[in-house]
Amino acid sequence: MTTLITLAALFIFLITQLLVPFNIRFSILHGIIARPNERRIHKVNTPEAGGLSFAIPIIAMQLLLALFTRGEEISRLFFELSVVSTVALTFGLLDDRFESPARYKFIWQIVLGIVMYVIGYRVLFITNPLGEHFILGWLSFPITVLWYVVVINAINLIDGMDGLATGISAIACMVLLTVGIIENNLLVICLSSFMVAGLLAFLRFNFFPAKIFLGETGAQYIALNIAAISTAGASQFKGITSMTLIIPLAALAIPFLDVSLAIFRRIRVGNIFKADKAHIHHTMLAFGLSQRTISIIVYFITFLFGLIAIGFSFTDKKILFSLLMLLLVVVVITAYILMRMEQKK
Repeated sequence: MTTLITLAALFIFLITQLLVPFNIRFSILHGIIARPNERRIHKVNTPEAGGLSFAIPIIAMQLLLALFTRGEEISRLFFELSVVSTVALTFGLLDDRFESPARYKFIWQIVLGIVMYVIGYRVLFITNPLGEHFILGWLSFPITVLWYVVVINAINLIDGMDGLATGISAIACMVLLTVGIIENNLLVICLSSFMVAGLLAFLRFNFFPAKIFLGETGAQYIALNIAAISTAGASQFKGITSMTLIIPLAALAIPFLDVSLAIFRRIRVGNIFKADKAHIHHTMLAFGLSQRTISIIVYFITFLFGLIAIGFSFTDKKILFSLLMLLLVVVVITAYILMRMEQKK
C-alpha cells in the first residue's frame, strides 16, 4: 500500500498543476470571478473555484482506493467520503457563481455534518490531556455536527488572503499524516497524503500574487476533508486516541482563533452573519505587513502548533498541553493587542 499511496499522491500533485490553467479558463468563461469590493483586499478580478483543481484528482484517487480495497470497511469509507465531497464541491461551485446568503450556507453546513455522522465519520470521544478521554455517547451526534460546522467556517473565514488558507491547511494535513503514520492508520494516511499533495501543488498558483482563489469550492472541500480525517471513521479510529480532537484543534489553532474572535465581534454588532474586514490577517495587513510576510508568519505559527500536536503521540500529554496553552495565550494576547492598536488608529 505504501507504493500505491505514494504513486497516488504524486499523480494528484502533477494533475493538480496541469488542471489549474484549465480551471482558470473555466472560471473566467463561466463568470466565476472574485471582484474587488470593500470587503476584499485584492485589487483585480481573479478567478475563483480553484478547489476543482485538486479536488477532482483527490476524489478520483479515493474512488480508485475504494475499488482496490473492496470488501473491506475502509472501502465504504473511501467511497462515501468521495460521494459527499463531490456533492459539497458542487454546492461550493454554485455558491462561487451565485453567492448564496450566509444563513443558507449555515444550514447546508449543518446538513453536511449530519450526513458525515450517518456515514461513520463521527466524533466518538474527546481527548482529555489530563487523564482518560471522554466517551461522548449520545452527545456524539451534536458534537460531530458542530465539529464540521466549526471547521468549515474556520477555513472559510481565514481564506481572505492569497495562499493563507491553502498553506495552513497543507500544514494541518501534514500533522494529521504524521500522526496517521505513527499510529499506522491507513485511512488517515491516504486521505492526509492526498490532501497534502493537492494543496502543495495548488499553493504554487494561490500564493501571493494569486492567479486563482480557492473560493467556496475549495475552502468547503478542504474543511470537509480535514474534519473527516480528524474523526477518521468509527471503525478506523482505534489507537489514535489523541487525534480527537486535540491534534486537529492544535494544528488549526489560527483559523479556530480567528473564527472565535469573529463570532464575538459579530455578536457585539448584532449580526453573526455580517462579514467584515477585522480578521487577524486584515489587522496584520493594516500594520503595513505584506501578504507574503503575513502568510509566512502564520505558516510558522501553525507549524509550531503542529509540532506540539504531533508530540501528543510521543510523550506526556500534560506537559505538551501546558505548552500548547502557553503558546495559544501568547498568540491570543498578541492578536488582541494588535486589534486594539488598530482600532485606536
